[in-house]
Amino acid sequence: MKTKSFYSVPEVVAHLKTGQPTLFHSSQTSTVIPFENLSGLNSETVLGNLSTIKGHLEMMKDGNLKVTGFVTWKEAKEFCLSQGREIMTSPTEELAGVLAGIATSCTGERSFGFKNLRSQIVEVSYLDHDGEEKKLLADKKLECGIDLSSYQKDFNHYKNFKNAPYPRLEFETDLMTGTEGQLGVITSAVLKTVEHFPETYVFMLLPRWEENFEPHLEIYHAVQKFRNEIRACEFIDANSLSYLPAEKNPGNNQDVIFLEIKKDNFESIYENLLSTLTLINEEHIFEMNASKCRDLRVSVPRAIFEVNSRMGVTKKGTDVQVGEDKFRELLLFYRAMATKGVPYNLFGHFGDAHLHFNFMPTPDKNDFCNEQLETLYAKVLEWKGSPFAEHGIGLLKRKFIAPFYTETEKSVFRALKKQFDPKGQFFPEGFMTC
Repeated sequence: MKTKSFYSVPEVVAHLKTGQPTLFHSSQTSTVIPFENLSGLNSETVLGNLSTIKGHLEMMKDGNLKVTGFVTWKEAKEFCLSQGREIMTSPTEELAGVLAGIATSCTGERSFGFKNLRSQIVEVSYLDHDGEEKKLLADKKLECGIDLSSYQKDFNHYKNFKNAPYPRLEFETDLMTGTEGQLGVITSAVLKTVEHFPETYVFMLLPRWEENFEPHLEIYHAVQKFRNEIRACEFIDANSLSYLPAEKNPGNNQDVIFLEIKKDNFESIYENLLSTLTLINEEHIFEMNASKCRDLRVSVPRAIFEVNSRMGVTKKGTDVQVGEDKFRELLLFYRAMATKGVPYNLFGHFGDAHLHFNFMPTPDKNDFCNEQLETLYAKVLEWKGSPFAEHGIGLLKRKFIAPFYTETEKSVFRALKKQFDPKGQFFPEGFMTC
């Protein structure tokens, strides 16, 4: 395995002209690329680091944000706030790169109120296989000389999901959104922003979901009518919270669901939503300020990652989203997985029926957990859900995603790779390599 860091776009251009197969990345925060063990990659493949390219942020006159080079989501968020604006995407890992987030279409928690990341992209610039920089626009239909009618028909079922099992491929920017760098290298992007308003977080303490998830589902169904007022509807179970220090844990062996809302909307949400819930005691509902909640939200997955690292295993986690009609079945399936004798936890984007179930296995349980995940993904295929709704596929999930591709998807991938990657240099081990 060869590694190479790039410090400027011209350096990337020069590298592309060599035609070397390369897996470009801008931060090693991904859960789908095992950076600690890349033995699965071809020995000739270069691991190309783009995080060394200096980043730049610009607030444009129309209120859109232009991101160039390596910029983290945290930096983008703080910059927007300094301009009285907000980005609408909020990945849990704030130190990941924005452009990498576009490559994987990582949507985070705010898609409940602001929809998915691809709906927030205005334009994307990228380097093609010849090293030429080209611009893609979100308001222009994708014209690539490939018949996409059957592909679009398959995608239509997933149009309201955060991400389908395959990229949308309807507008120009879709070439780079969720294709994981398999068709080019993103150099800049323009994202929509919104005016900043002070926010607050409403927490609800619940029984453990393994024992009774009826209060959880009552909240799930109730919040669907308030997407214009609620920005995020998130879930953290008691197991996840147990990894935190006592002073950071808001529950007592309880699950929590919390809502992000504008402060000005609190009374409306309380009167029209919270007061109508019948399965939750009012004394179990409370407010938390933004900084404390964000600290909690980031601390949970980091604590879990640290535990896995100490055990020397890669997290066995899910990224499943299902339709509203299958959410109960998903929770029942996760409940069954919780009885397999392997430590676990559950958290994620509850309002979107998109949760991350994580096994915490010892090394001798790795194969067993993989078998359980294969069974889950078979059910997700049956339910017509999306197996990987925001974190990409990378290397670790290729075998799980394969059953979701018909010959329609495979033929489109082959045509795209032939047209946009004729030398096979862009992440040749990616999911488009059918």
